[in-house]
Amino acid sequence: MSAQQETTERAPAAAPAPKQYFKGVVKQVMDGGAVVIRGPPRNGPPAERILALTNIDAPRLARRPTPANPATVDEPFAWEAREFLRKMVVGKPVLGHVVHTANREYGVLLLGEDPETAVDVARKLVEEGLAKVRDNCQDKTLQEAQETAKNAKKGIHGEGAAAHVREITWEVDNARGLVDKYAGKPVSAVVEHVRDGTTLRLFLLPDMIHVTLMMSGVRSPGTRLGPEGRPDPAQCEPFATEAHYFTESRVLQREIEVILESHNNNNFVGSVIHPAGNIAEALLKEGMAKCVDWSIAKVTGGPEPYRAAEKSAKERKSRIWKDYKPSAVINEKDKEFNAKVVEVVNGDALMVKAGKTVRKIYLASIRPPRLEAEEGGNRNRQKGFKPLYDIPFMFESREFLRKKLIGHQVHVTVDYIQQAKEAVGGELGFPEKTCCTVVIGGVNVAEAVVSKGLATVVRYAAGNDERSSNYDDLLQAEEKAKKTGKGLHDKKNIPSHRVSDMSGNVLKCKQFLPFLQRAGRMQGLVEFIASGSRFRIYIPRETCIVTFLLGGISCAKGGRTLPSGEVIPADPHGDECTTHVKEMVLQREVEIEVENIDKAGNFIGYLFVESTNLSLHLVQEGFASMHFTADRSPYANQIKNAEDNAKNSKKRIWTNYSGEEDPKVVVEAEIRKIVAIEEEEKAALNEDRKVSYTEVLVSEVTNEGKIYACNVSDGPALEKLMDNLREEFITNPPLAGAYQPKKNDLCAAKFVDDQWYRGKVEKIGANDVQVLYIDYGNRASVPKAKLGSLPATFQTPGGYAKPYSLALVVLPPDEDLTAQGVQGLKEDLLDKTVKLNVEYKTGGESFVTVHSGDDDVGKGLVEDGLFMVDKMGGRKLSKLVKEYEDAMARAKKYHLNIWQYGDITQDDSREFGAPAPKPVR
Repeated sequence: MSAQQETTERAPAAAPAPKQYFKGVVKQVMDGGAVVIRGPPRNGPPAERILALTNIDAPRLARRPTPANPATVDEPFAWEAREFLRKMVVGKPVLGHVVHTANREYGVLLLGEDPETAVDVARKLVEEGLAKVRDNCQDKTLQEAQETAKNAKKGIHGEGAAAHVREITWEVDNARGLVDKYAGKPVSAVVEHVRDGTTLRLFLLPDMIHVTLMMSGVRSPGTRLGPEGRPDPAQCEPFATEAHYFTESRVLQREIEVILESHNNNNFVGSVIHPAGNIAEALLKEGMAKCVDWSIAKVTGGPEPYRAAEKSAKERKSRIWKDYKPSAVINEKDKEFNAKVVEVVNGDALMVKAGKTVRKIYLASIRPPRLEAEEGGNRNRQKGFKPLYDIPFMFESREFLRKKLIGHQVHVTVDYIQQAKEAVGGELGFPEKTCCTVVIGGVNVAEAVVSKGLATVVRYAAGNDERSSNYDDLLQAEEKAKKTGKGLHDKKNIPSHRVSDMSGNVLKCKQFLPFLQRAGRMQGLVEFIASGSRFRIYIPRETCIVTFLLGGISCAKGGRTLPSGEVIPADPHGDECTTHVKEMVLQREVEIEVENIDKAGNFIGYLFVESTNLSLHLVQEGFASMHFTADRSPYANQIKNAEDNAKNSKKRIWTNYSGEEDPKVVVEAEIRKIVAIEEEEKAALNEDRKVSYTEVLVSEVTNEGKIYACNVSDGPALEKLMDNLREEFITNPPLAGAYQPKKNDLCAAKFVDDQWYRGKVEKIGANDVQVLYIDYGNRASVPKAKLGSLPATFQTPGGYAKPYSLALVVLPPDEDLTAQGVQGLKEDLLDKTVKLNVEYKTGGESFVTVHSGDDDVGKGLVEDGLFMVDKMGGRKLSKLVKEYEDAMARAKKYHLNIWQYGDITQDDSREFGAPAPKPVR
């Protein structure tokens, strides 16, 4: 004690009054001469008071360093005095009597509950030589005790005092090294301070290492200290003071064992082993803490008891879980099932078939490879961006799952259903997700993917139950993958896949055809199935993707929905065929033989899966008939025999076959008809040119350069038709929304002028319908509410606006130049009366020359450098073609418009990669 404190302890002059004792339990021993006593709890943590032992001086303990003050050292025997007193009184009932007050209360401390039998703590300290009696002390028992200690040379009265000063490590420089030193073994410790329910300061014994320890796997509500240095309920999080008291009353200055499991900066993470059990588990069970994912995987003995304790508190809605709402309960019938994997969508999604139902499921609590946020925008804008191949490790993740799962039976446990999310701002939305744990051969598929570094584990807010039932196993697998630097965690070896998608590139496919034909059978992987006979196949050897059509057969087509929302109905047995083929070849390794190529650049040939010819198989199963092109293949006889057998068995498409009608004959007849029309059109080009002008009003010019025109002679009839139509709808207005449009229907549709016109339904969307106004040729997207059923009396005559294309001209290949040409066409023709002559027809489409006065509009556009000449063969148009070519030569000479920078038909020819000119159709 200080001199000032000593002078304050003078014996009172008056006769002593009867001693008044207060009762309590010792919470903490501050040093060998002062204790903190806790009263009984009342509606929360109990009140506390500090009592310094009167008449004695105990050695001072070392103080830890602060930003303002350096560390101090123990006085000799200070630690022994504190420990003697701690072991003697902490957690035990005592009686206290205050003698006087000066800055703090000074008095007598008795161990026990009866003043007559209780032990005087100060005298015990003095007897052991762990405190000195003050010079002004009048207590003879203390003086006698001190003399006895001196004679026995106990404690501070003995020799070798320097040996009883601790060497304390206040700051650990190498936290990782200390964790490794103890290697997961229990270490003795004494808790010096409880910061909150799950954070402690303690000394590791016997090395006297001072550490801050956060309990692994749990977190209690945070505390904030008030002016008295104790948690202030007004500033603390809800239930923080309860959690603090719960832990403090059980471990403060108690001898415990800790297991150092990890570290977080200079703080350590570990488990606290109390003689009565695991304190963290008790906190969880009482609803005073939550499990935290970042450290729960490090818990010695595994996280299962922690999760179970937290679950128990949630079910009882104890304390911090008082507002807890459990996630939606999944019907036991749908909770678990066995299914066959038919497709791996990506690194976390599968298509599985249970019974006859195919459904999409997601692997719970994992995230497949994806672009970093800062990269995503740029990468996605690149032309030809293919996520499967361009996002690092996405292909490896998909392939890992594909090789393990495709075609195999798995056990599915539904963990939770993630509700659909609407797209907000820049964030994409997603539909409802069924998130599951999938097991094959006793192996958790998600855990296997994460352990290979091919997926990461989703982090959740504390208390979120929508997670995998094996979430902790996933966290441990991810930690192992990080330590070994596998997959996504290897920042140096990032795979790249340069895959060329040849689909739709006719020129490149034609160049590639001879190579594929010479190669014979090639290995491939079926990436997508559009129908029973149309696939996208990845060829690993050539790192390219091609569209592949089955040769030698005509296959039933399945239904499909176009991007516009229009639904194309399926052929009989078409959907069944597509499903059958998907189960058989989707994402399977196959062999292909390429025989030919079609006009769109799709390769045609035969596909083999596990030595089965798929064309032959589909014919055998009655999903397809033999195509006449099969006659040229080595499989013709097999396909023909298979077709005959399917007919005789009346399988699927042959169910109603009677032997009178041969689909092959019908197909061949159609082909002959098309060839005959083409020959007729070709012959017409060698006849003499005939000129018969028709006067028309051009009502529409499309962005493709096509025009719609009405005969001037039909003008009065069209006006009368419009008047009658509008009078009908004024008299009998349609009910909004009552009409259900179907593709190719004739209907009544309002235009922007709010008048009714005749229209033809071209595309059907969710809310709008694409309509062609058949009497004017223009198109518009019209809300369904502005459509009506067209009365039968207005179904005829046909549309007054007829489509035409300009003869002998094509638009330039460049999009900007195309728009310039179309604009010129609109300026010359739109809403003007002109004369046209039909020069030739191709595929039922009429190609015309248009005259405004004496000027040939098409030739004028060529001469202005807005169009190019499309040379047509034959004697009929040779003179006209020559005039058009001369006009184009003049435009080139004067570098007009498309010829501004030279002749685009030379260096920019198609063999140099330029696109073909666009015909005006």
